[in-house]
Amino acid sequence: MSCLGNIIWIIFGGLIGAIGWCFIGIIWCITIIGIPVGMQCFKMARLQLAPFGKKVVTVSDSSGNLLMNILWLIFGGLELCITNIVSGLILCITIVGIPFAAQSFKMAKLALMPFGKEVI
Repeated sequence: MSCLGNIIWIIFGGLIGAIGWCFIGIIWCITIIGIPVGMQCFKMARLQLAPFGKKVVTVSDSSGNLLMNILWLIFGGLELCITNIVSGLILCITIVGIPFAAQSFKMAKLALMPFGKEVI
């Protein structure tokens, strides 16, 4: 069932979100200091393409992750969060879209603070 959900998800918004994550990841990878942030963006792009059947857990709450999350929020996270929230609100219009909206809201929450998170 998660395979079918992922295919429908890609068609109705997942691909656009993944392109956004990749674009911001490429921007971050321009500098050497931003490469870890860019790599995290590419991990989140994979999750954006296929969120069904996957779970996001918090691995660590270190001060380094907090600093990176603050920088991330300022330089790219807020835009991705707003994109996923708008997508989720549009998907909530129909009853069939509610599971997809839940995935979009999950990605919006993750777009705010992606560091210290692991995808299982």
